[in-house]
Amino acid sequence: MKIRRHHGQGLAAITALLLALPVQPASAADLSALVAAAKQEGELTIIAVPHDWCGYGAMIEDFKSTYGLKVNELNPDAGSGDEVEAIKANKDNKGPQTPDVIDVGLGFGPSSKKDGLLQPYKVSTWDSIPADAKDAEGYWYGDYYGVLTFEINRDLVKTTPTDWADLLKPDYKASVALAGDPRSANEAIQGVFAAGLSRSGGKVDEAAKEGLQYFAALNKAGNFVPASNGASSLAQGTTPIIVRWDYLALGDRDTLKGNPKVDVVVPKTGIVGGIYVQAISAYAPHPNAAKLWMEYLYSDKGQLAWLAGYCHPIRFQDLVNSKKVPAELLEKLPPAESYDAAVFPNLDQQGTIKQVISTDWDKVVGVNVQ
Repeated sequence: MKIRRHHGQGLAAITALLLALPVQPASAADLSALVAAAKQEGELTIIAVPHDWCGYGAMIEDFKSTYGLKVNELNPDAGSGDEVEAIKANKDNKGPQTPDVIDVGLGFGPSSKKDGLLQPYKVSTWDSIPADAKDAEGYWYGDYYGVLTFEINRDLVKTTPTDWADLLKPDYKASVALAGDPRSANEAIQGVFAAGLSRSGGKVDEAAKEGLQYFAALNKAGNFVPASNGASSLAQGTTPIIVRWDYLALGDRDTLKGNPKVDVVVPKTGIVGGIYVQAISAYAPHPNAAKLWMEYLYSDKGQLAWLAGYCHPIRFQDLVNSKKVPAELLEKLPPAESYDAAVFPNLDQQGTIKQVISTDWDKVVGVNVQ
C-alpha cells in the first residue's frame, strides 16, 4: 500500500493526543460490566512488556489511570518462550507472579492453545482483525507487526551495511548481535530466518537451515557478538549493530537523541515481517482485567497508540480505510515499500522455523547467547 506522508508534530505529542481518545467498546453497558468486574479483581499481571517496546510504557500508564487497576509487570526482557513457561510454572499460583496475558510471536499462539494454556475471548473489534491473523475460536489474535532491520551505531560503524552479506565483511568484526536468544526468543529466531532467506535467494523452506549456516559463518569470522541489551549495548559500543524489529530500533533512535547517531536500515534482501499475538492465560488470576486489557489494546485508541510506538497494529488497514491514522505517524515509519516486499511466514512455516532454529542452534552455531 502506498500512503502519502507529511511532516508533522513530534512523537510524544502524537502519543499524548492518541491516549486522550476514549476507548470504544461494543457498547457502554458491556464496558461498564467488564470494568466493574475488573475493578473487583483489582489488578492485572503482564509479562515481557518493556516500556520502550511499541509504546507500551505510555499505554500501561494510561490503562492504569483510566481504570484504576494495579498492573504487575513481570520480567520485561523475557522472550516468547519464557512467557509460555511462566504460565506452565504458575498454573496453581494465584499470586502476582502468574501472568494473566501474554504477547508472543505468532508461532507460540497455536502451540500454546494446543497445550491448553490459553482461554478464548473475542474483543469487540474482532471482525476488523484479519482472519489469517487470529484463531477462529478467539484463543489468540495478532496485535502488531513490523520488519527486521539493522540498528546501527553510526559513531562506531563508518560504512553502513545494506544487506546481510555485508555483515560477514571484516569491517564488522565483533559488531553484530541478535536481539535475544535464538533458542527461545521470537525476535532472534526471526533474525536467523531472515539471514537465511537472503542466503537462500528467497526460498522460505530452506531459510531456517541457511540462517543457521549464516550465523555459524558470522561467528567463525569473529563478527557475531552473543549478547545484546538493546539501546544500552548499542550506545556503549558492545553491539554496534543489532538485528532488531523496526519499531524497537526506531524507538531507540528517539530515546538516544543522537548520542550516538542511530541508523535504521531495512536490508535489501531477506526482508522478514513478523506478527506478534495476544492471548489470555487459561490460568489467569484476573480474567476480567485481562479481557479489559484486550479491549483497550484492540480499540482504535490502543491500536493507534501502538502505531505511535512504531508498531503497525493488526487493524492498521481498517484504520487507514476509515481515515483514522494521522499522517504524522505514517511519516515516521520506514517506506511502505519495505512492508510490501516483506515475507510473512505462515503458521506452518513459523512452526518449522522455530523448531529448526531453536533445536539446531547449539549444534550448528555452537555459541551461547546471553
